[in-house]
Amino acid sequence: MIVYKTGDWWKALWHFHTSSVILLLLRRVALVGVYNLIIALVVLKYHFLSIQIGREYFSFLGIMLSLLLVFRTNTAYDRYYEGRRLWGQLVSHCRGLAMELNAILPRHAIRSRLYYAALISNFPLALKGALRNGVQFEQLEATPDIMDRLQSAESVTTCLVAVLQESIEQLRQAQIIDPIHLMTIKPHLLGMMEVNGSCERIKTTPIPFSYSFFIKMFITLFIGIMPIVLVDTCGYLMIPITMVGAYVMLGLEMIGEEIEQPFGTDSNDLPITQLANKIRVSVHDVLGVELPHFKKALAAPPYSVVH
Repeated sequence: MIVYKTGDWWKALWHFHTSSVILLLLRRVALVGVYNLIIALVVLKYHFLSIQIGREYFSFLGIMLSLLLVFRTNTAYDRYYEGRRLWGQLVSHCRGLAMELNAILPRHAIRSRLYYAALISNFPLALKGALRNGVQFEQLEATPDIMDRLQSAESVTTCLVAVLQESIEQLRQAQIIDPIHLMTIKPHLLGMMEVNGSCERIKTTPIPFSYSFFIKMFITLFIGIMPIVLVDTCGYLMIPITMVGAYVMLGLEMIGEEIEQPFGTDSNDLPITQLANKIRVSVHDVLGVELPHFKKALAAPPYSVVH
């Protein structure tokens, strides 16, 4: 993720073009420039392929394309914003659960506090792995029996919540907590599962292929027609004009394609690794147990920062 100061345009613009997606965009715009040069030479130098296309028809295509791009961008950003909102809810639920257990567990029960701090912290780390390239079990902290159970589970996040629920029920049976405490603990556990399910829904439900393919074909058609329409009136100046238009249209499509899956590892995706480690730091702090310094350091921003 790129974090920037909105008032400093020049540094933001400079850093913007260091991302891999934008570099790919510039290469595609360069190919459009080569295509435009060929069209200009064929029409202006060799007087071939001089096709008259009505400006009204071309303007109509532009309006339709702009509406499609606006809808495409808004749809992608809605998915991005919902992903960030869900991880904000996860932060609140993990901290809230830690606060409830902190009030219930005795101060001297250090082992129990470490146990619950590790279990709660494991959930965002496991969710991060499930949304990306798989759960990294070496990042999780659990007793050998629980670790074996997690490694054999179909869903690690669901298994973690089940283990938390079971251990809290054991506290109730041991009369360490009262049944009324379950009324304040249960919503946090259910909230964690709701976040898990919603994140999985975003990941496994991409933009429909036919819709995405249609927009790409429409952009390609529009960029292909644009130099033919403008070459007679603009001459060779048509080349930079159409390259700017292609930059905008291709850029909007590629940025929308990047952020529609907000849990990936692209430069503009959500920093869920950092968020997961921040939750771990907060949970250990609330429960009053020490977290090694090198694990605290993992909560530092891993994303690009534009000062």
